[in-house]
Amino acid sequence: MKVSRSMAYAVQALLQLAVADHSTPLACNLLAREGQMPERFLLQILRKLVNHGILKSIRGVEGGYMLARPIEEITLLEVYESFDTPIVPSIPPLPSLDDFASEQMRQTMNKLASLVRVELSQTTIADLLQQPVEG
Repeated sequence: MKVSRSMAYAVQALLQLAVADHSTPLACNLLAREGQMPERFLLQILRKLVNHGILKSIRGVEGGYMLARPIEEITLLEVYESFDTPIVPSIPPLPSLDDFASEQMRQTMNKLASLVRVELSQTTIADLLQQPVEG
C-alpha cells in the first residue's frame, strides 16, 4: 500500500498542530517552513482537512489553522480518506482466470482492505506522538 505525499504532509501538519499552543492558530507558511513542505501544496492539503472537519481555519491577520477536535479523535482513516479514494480493492478483469480463482482473489483482497481500514481507524494522531500532549 502506497501512502500519497498529500497524506504524509497532512499527518506532518497535524502532528505540528498537535504539539503547538492550542489557543493560537498556526499560519500555513509557518507549518510549511517548520515541516519542510511546499507551502502552496500544503495550503491545498489544509483546505481539504478543513472541508473534512479535521481542522478549523481562522481568517485574518492572526489567523491560521487549528485542530477541530482532540488528536485522540482524529484517525488515520479519516486523514487517508480526505485525500485518497476509500480503501476498496480494484482487480482488473482477467478473462483467462477461471471463476473460482477470480472469486477467491476478490474475497482475499476484500479481507485485506477490511483489515487495513480497521487498523487505520484504530490509529489516531495521538498514537503517532512520542510523548502525550498536555492540553
